[in-house]
Amino acid sequence: MSIRTKILIYFSTTVIALTAGALFFIYTLFAEYREEQFQQRQKEKISSTLQLLSEIKGLDETLFVALDKSTIHDFYNEKLIIFDHEKNLIYKSVDDLSIDKMRAILNKLSTDQHWIETKEELYDVVGLAISNRGKLFYGISKAYDEFGYAKLNYLRSILIITFSTISLIVVLVSFYLSQRISGPLTEIARRINQYDLDKDNVPLQTNESSKEIMVLAHRFNELMQKIKEAFAFQKHAIHHISHELKTPISVLVSNFEKIEQETDPRVLKQMLAHQKEDTKSLSEIIHALLEISKAESGNRLHRAPVRVDELIFDLSAELSQLFPAHHFSVDYAEISEDEHKFTVLANERLLKSALTNLMHNCQQYSTDHQAKINIIPSGDQLKVEFINRGKTIREQERQYLFQHFFRGANSQGKRGFGLGLVFIYKIISLHGGTVTYTTPGTDTNLFTVALPLS
Repeated sequence: MSIRTKILIYFSTTVIALTAGALFFIYTLFAEYREEQFQQRQKEKISSTLQLLSEIKGLDETLFVALDKSTIHDFYNEKLIIFDHEKNLIYKSVDDLSIDKMRAILNKLSTDQHWIETKEELYDVVGLAISNRGKLFYGISKAYDEFGYAKLNYLRSILIITFSTISLIVVLVSFYLSQRISGPLTEIARRINQYDLDKDNVPLQTNESSKEIMVLAHRFNELMQKIKEAFAFQKHAIHHISHELKTPISVLVSNFEKIEQETDPRVLKQMLAHQKEDTKSLSEIIHALLEISKAESGNRLHRAPVRVDELIFDLSAELSQLFPAHHFSVDYAEISEDEHKFTVLANERLLKSALTNLMHNCQQYSTDHQAKINIIPSGDQLKVEFINRGKTIREQERQYLFQHFFRGANSQGKRGFGLGLVFIYKIISLHGGTVTYTTPGTDTNLFTVALPLS
C-alpha cells in the first residue's frame, strides 16, 4: 500500500469515525432528553388529573366524561388509568389504547417504589404512586410523543446530511493532503529513478519547505557523493595501476629473469640487493599512488601542521645512515624564532615521501656526494631549495621532466622507474605548492619547492 493511500485511508477513516461518534452522541443525548421531558409531562398529567378527581369527588359520571374529552388532546394516543390505595380502578381515559404491562407495573408500585418507567414499542409508559390528602393513589400513563419524535426524526435527518457532507469533505481534503504530502516523495523517487551516476554531477535539489523532504534529499546527495568518490577512487586507482605500475613491474620481472640466469654468487648477491631496493621503491610508489588516488577522487587529505625544517633534518639523518658516503648541508636563509614561518598544513606521510625522493635524487645524481638544502621563508610561503653538483637536464628535455617514465640523458646508469619526479610534482600540487627546476651553473641542479604556510 502506497503512503498516499495510507494517508487517505487513515486520515479520512479517523476523522469520519470521530464525526460519526460525535453526531451519534448528540442524537443519543437528545433522545434521552426527549424521553425524560415527555415522561415528566406524563407525571404532571397524572398528578393534575388526580388532583382534579379529588376536588370534584361526588359529581356524576357525565362530568368525568366531559373532563376526559376536554383533555384528550393533551397527548397523542394516550391512555391514563388511576387506582385508589387498594389498587381499585377509579378513573380510565376514554382512549381505546391498551396497556399491556399495566398489571405488572401496578403490582410493583408501592410506597418504596413510587416511580416506574418503561416502553412499549414507541410508547412511553410510566407508573406513579402519589399521595393525595393522606391517601395513596396509583396512576399509569401510556402515550406517544408525536411532537418529540417528529423533532427527533428531524434531528436525525439533519445529522445524516451533516455526516454525509462532512464525510465527503473529509475524503476530498484527505485526497488533496495525501497528494501534497506524498507528491514531493513521489517526485524525489522519480528523479532518483532517473538519476544517472555517470552523467549527473548536480546534487538533487528540492524546493519543498518540509524539513523531512530536505533531509531526505540531503542524505541522498551525501550517499551519491560517497559513491562518486568511491567510483572515482576506483577509476584513478585502476588508471594508476594500469599505467604507472606496468613499467616498474615489467622491470622487476625482467630483473628476476636475469637473476635466474646468473650463476656467479657475487653478482647474484649484488643483483638481489638491487632488486630489494627496487621492490622497496615500488612499495613506496604503490602507497603514494593510493594516497594520490584518494585525493584525486575527492577525498580530503588528512592534514596537520608540519615543521618542514625538522622533517628535513630527520630525513637527512635517516639517509645519512643508509648512505654514509653522502652528506647534506642544511642552511636557513634567516634565523627566526617564529615557528609558523617553517610550518605548513600537510599530510606528513605524503610530504615526507616527496622530500625523501628529492633528497635521494640529490644524492644519487651528485658527483661529489654532497647536497645543499636551503630553507627560505618568503611571505606566505616556505621555499626549500635542493642543490647538487652533477650532470644537468638538457634544455629540450625539461618540458618532459614531470611526465611519467621520463628519464633524461643524465640518468643513464642510474637505477629508477622514471616516476619519482611525477609523484613529487603531484604531492606538492595536492598541497597547493609548486616544484620548479633551474640550472644556476653548468654543473649545478636546483629544485625549488614552494609550499603555502599554515
